[in-house]
Amino acid sequence: MNYYFMANIYLKDKSKPKEYGDYIDLVKPIVEKYGGEYLVRTDEITYLSDDYTPDRIIIIRFKDSRRLNECFGSKEYKEIEYKRKDFVISKAVTMVGCDENM
Repeated sequence: MNYYFMANIYLKDKSKPKEYGDYIDLVKPIVEKYGGEYLVRTDEITYLSDDYTPDRIIIIRFKDSRRLNECFGSKEYKEIEYKRKDFVISKAVTMVGCDENM
C-alpha cells in the first residue's frame, strides 16, 4: 500500500529563497534513494481561499511506510534538515493511499 508525504511550505523570509533552494537540491536524491517519487513539487499554486496560501507544496509517494520513515529518519536527511528548519515553516502530514481496486 502506498504512503504519501505532503508538505505545505511557508518561507520565513521571502527575500532569501536561495537558502531554501539549497535544501531542495540536497533532499531530492535522498528521497529518491529511499524510493520516494515526487508527484508534486511546485511553487506555482493557484489559491482558492484567502486563508490557505503556502509558498510551495510537495507530495511524495513511497511504496510503504517503512521507506517513508527510513527516508526522513536517515542520517543523510538529518544532516540537511536544518536548512529547511532555518528558512521555512513546514506543515507536513503522512497518509496511506487507496488501493487501485477501491
